[in-house]
Amino acid sequence: MSKVVTLEELKANNTKSSIWLLIDGKVYNCTKFIDEHPGGDEVILAEAGKDATEAFEDVGHSDEARALLPEMMIGTFDKNSGMDLKKLSTAPTSAQKAIEHGSNLMYFIPLSLMGAYFAWRYYSGA
Repeated sequence: MSKVVTLEELKANNTKSSIWLLIDGKVYNCTKFIDEHPGGDEVILAEAGKDATEAFEDVGHSDEARALLPEMMIGTFDKNSGMDLKKLSTAPTSAQKAIEHGSNLMYFIPLSLMGAYFAWRYYSGA
C-alpha cells in the first residue's frame, strides 16, 4: 500500500535538498533527479511542493521521462487535506514568468533587427 501524502507534507518539501512534486494525484520525490534533469534544476524547483501536473504535461515529456516516475513515487495525494488542487497550482511560477519574458523577447528582437535592416537600406540609398 502506498503512502498518503498530505498538503502540509507536500508543501514542506520544496527545497533543493527535498523536492516533492504532485503529478496527476501522485507524489514523487525528485530530489535525486535534480542534477540529471535536462531542463535544469530551476524548472523543477519552481514546481516543488505544488501540483506540477500542468507544467509537466505542457512540456510534453517523453516516454522515457514518464518511465522514470514509478521509481520516484512516494504515494498518493490526500485530496481531503484542506485545499483544492486548483488553488495549489494557480500561482504563476518563476518558470512561467521566464517563459513569458522569453516569449516577449522572441518577437522584439527579430522585429528590431528587421527595422534596423530596412532603416539601413533606406538611408544608404540601396
